[in-house]
Amino acid sequence: MSDALQTALQNTFSPETLLVILLAAMFGLFVGAIPGLTATMAVALMVPFTFFLDPVAGVAAIVTMEACCIFSGDIPTTLMRIPGTPSSAAYVDDAYALTQRHEHQKTLGVSLVFSVVGGLIGAVFLIVAAPQLARVAFEFSSYEYFWLCVLGLSCAAIVSRGSAAKGLLSLAIGLLIACVGIGSTHGVPRLTFGIEQLASGIDFIPAMIGLFGFSEVLRNVLKPAVQESALQAAAAEARFGSRGWLGAAMRDVFSSAIQRLKRSIGRVLTSSTIGAFIGMLPGAGADIAAWVSYAVSKRRSTVTEQAEYGSGSLQGIADATTANNASLAGAWIPALVLGIPGDSVTAIVIGVLLMKNVSPGPDIFQNPAQLPIVYSIYLTFVLANLLLLPLGFLAIRLGSQIVRVPRYVILPLILMACIVGSFAINSSYFDVYVMLCMGLLGFVLERFGVPLGPVVLGIILGPRLEETFVQSLTKSDSLTAFFSRPIAASLGALCIIVWLWPLISRLIGKNRRSTAAVPS
Repeated sequence: MSDALQTALQNTFSPETLLVILLAAMFGLFVGAIPGLTATMAVALMVPFTFFLDPVAGVAAIVTMEACCIFSGDIPTTLMRIPGTPSSAAYVDDAYALTQRHEHQKTLGVSLVFSVVGGLIGAVFLIVAAPQLARVAFEFSSYEYFWLCVLGLSCAAIVSRGSAAKGLLSLAIGLLIACVGIGSTHGVPRLTFGIEQLASGIDFIPAMIGLFGFSEVLRNVLKPAVQESALQAAAAEARFGSRGWLGAAMRDVFSSAIQRLKRSIGRVLTSSTIGAFIGMLPGAGADIAAWVSYAVSKRRSTVTEQAEYGSGSLQGIADATTANNASLAGAWIPALVLGIPGDSVTAIVIGVLLMKNVSPGPDIFQNPAQLPIVYSIYLTFVLANLLLLPLGFLAIRLGSQIVRVPRYVILPLILMACIVGSFAINSSYFDVYVMLCMGLLGFVLERFGVPLGPVVLGIILGPRLEETFVQSLTKSDSLTAFFSRPIAASLGALCIIVWLWPLISRLIGKNRRSTAAVPS
């Protein structure tokens, strides 16, 4: 084992590998900051270059790029209200509300610090608990995946900004949009209205860009000129290095985040555990981890703190970013131990490893020739997250200049980013039309106070929910079968508690008020 670790250290810290890691980090930050370009796309673009790299350098590039890409997705989320990654949709309203209060650097500082901490804790989970946790994930069947999807959707509807009824309406709209196209279970076209392009369904990335990006353009166009002048005057104060020196700039970004980190170690551990556990479930991913952690964060907060969620909660952002970065390492657990991809990125990674004659599976931990690659992956996760701190700080300082741009300049740029990001997915003009239509839908929904986050999650998880439900009914037509397995029963009970929690908390509050009103 010591020989394998020594080999891994030599391979990982060689000048060639370190250069590859640095370039991959910069590329990941760039791609993640462009709305519509996801970590999966960045990794897919990197695959041809891995042909010319050794296995350690190729895998290290993918690990680094993914970690940096997930964080930099928070930059357009915070500054332009366009989620850079699907997981950013969980806290987009909070982040943008803080930007409107001119606290964008503090917000991005919290995102950066907690992303790094979550990534490091996720790496510890990967290193220490991979074989044990992989066995748990291996026990998941369609019943467990169904309840996991239901849990994620329930959390999105209940903890969203506004009333639970509006959250459920938003979720229903998202699930309805997810039904468009040829069904994965029966192969029958649904809600296509004779439009050929709708047969493949509606891609969630153009939909997400439209809901949050184009709707923001429409909303700003109708914003009063007086309010615009006030925003421009306040934005003019946010100059690069406005306080003169690097030390002051670092305090702007890191001071609040470090103080919050010291106060919330327990919550960090909880969010990291949630993220790592959800990440190791094949097909779950960082977006579900972010939503579930955000929901847990809100439930753990006081009544006063809960009122901030959806309108500028730094704690909600901290917990969600911790979870989605911890989930990245968790997704590698089933990929390495079982050869089952935890998400789309690890699916590509498995292909790269097989191309390099490395076979993921239980034997990878026993084969002396392949064990150094495993250790190199561990080391790269730690190194990538540490490297994210200085590079992420530079990305924040450069990205923060967006708030200085006048509205008549930034709105056309946002619209251009929306169009380019939508078109870049499939090189299809139809996706641009989808983005524009979803933007109009998002504008109308927000005019009536309906949150947009559940719409996005409904589009993402709707097909998975339908598929696992039909698979489960195929095994047994009895609804009790959904509770027949211990893990499924636990997840099902948790979902029921989440559904009933608003009623339970209301009854508990009423009972407390009644008790307090009784004279002693």
